[in-house]
Amino acid sequence: MPLSAAGVFLRGLLMGAADIVPGVSGGTMAFITGIYDTLLTSIRSFDLVFLRQLFRLDIAGAWAHVNGAFLLALVAGIATSIFSLAQIVSWLLEHHPVPLWAFFFGLILASALVLLAEVTQWTAAVVLSLVVGAAIALLIALSPVVNLDVGLAGVFVAGFVAICAMILPGISGSFILVLLGMYSTVLLAIKSLDLVFILVFALGAGSGLLCFSRLLHWLLHRFHQATMAMLTGFLFGSLAVVWPWKRVLAWVESSHGGLKPAQQIPVSPGDFLVYTGQEPQLWFSVGLMVLGFALVWFIHARWGHGQSG
Repeated sequence: MPLSAAGVFLRGLLMGAADIVPGVSGGTMAFITGIYDTLLTSIRSFDLVFLRQLFRLDIAGAWAHVNGAFLLALVAGIATSIFSLAQIVSWLLEHHPVPLWAFFFGLILASALVLLAEVTQWTAAVVLSLVVGAAIALLIALSPVVNLDVGLAGVFVAGFVAICAMILPGISGSFILVLLGMYSTVLLAIKSLDLVFILVFALGAGSGLLCFSRLLHWLLHRFHQATMAMLTGFLFGSLAVVWPWKRVLAWVESSHGGLKPAQQIPVSPGDFLVYTGQEPQLWFSVGLMVLGFALVWFIHARWGHGQSG
């Protein structure tokens, strides 16, 4: 049974909401709601066949070739979520970061276990892939921020790299933007509707999407178990990004002239109180972790086992 437009739109809302938060991947939402393979296949369909159909003005054929109805509903959901939630999430990250990170820690942990269940053949190569994926994600999580805010060329590169992360379960495109020093700049451009910035970023994202989706699709179909293990490792490693209690090792100047963390490491709730002087909000945060965990399991149980909408 094909996916309904409403079902795809809802999945897009979930993907968009996830992609806004540094450390949470829209690709994770696509996977646990059962549309990941359909998404990759649709993106790969923007090929020479599609271009020939366009040149012949066979619009209906081109639309069907790329599964246009699916992509339209999905992109509409993602865009709706991003433009409606960007300001809310930005406010929460500034004023209530610990509870927000706690919620997403539970979400990512549950997502990692969902992916782990997809790995059914544990060979030495598969175990190595899991370890390598976790190591890569940890390296990214603990890396210092670089400054890519160098004009429109930097905007294009940021879009290219971030979109590759956004379609990977476990690697957050938003967190990649944080590492590139572009996260607050992109959020500000979305909130202020800077059309030139958004267009260049979208061109970079589109280019990265067309290139990377083909590689990922090939890996999943040629080396499925090892690739799934690596994606699962990405998720487990990315838990260091969304751990609620962090110690800042270095700061950089933000686009608003203030300071923002450039490098952070996870610490215990007690050490968080010592280093920051802020209450760790332990039980409230644990409750939100449980809520995020339960939400993923509900989503996966409701939508993750098939392609019905």
